[in-house]
Amino acid sequence: MSDLSAEDAKIVTLARATRARTGAAEGAAVRDTDGRTYAASTVALPSLGLSALQVAVAMAVSSGAPGLEAAAVVTTADEADALGVAAVHDLTAAAPILVADPSGAIRSRV
Repeated sequence: MSDLSAEDAKIVTLARATRARTGAAEGAAVRDTDGRTYAASTVALPSLGLSALQVAVAMAVSSGAPGLEAAAVVTTADEADALGVAAVHDLTAAAPILVADPSGAIRSRV
């Protein structure tokens, strides 16, 4: 994570910690344009399934976030889920999404 800004490293760390704490498939965090952060994990219930990125965006929106500066998702998958990416870009089309493996190594930027 040495090539990341301190703020981007923070959201990757939050995503990793949330994933580890809950034992979920994914952890995600977003930073809104006011500098607030929201961290979430995958929701996998019989009646509700959301990716960690979708939950983090929903938390930001429900808290009144005017837009997003950046997002991060920690996953074993090769890429962020399409619906999570769409949710981030629905709120702010140009917001970068960092995709990291469980160790925090950045795999890609969307």
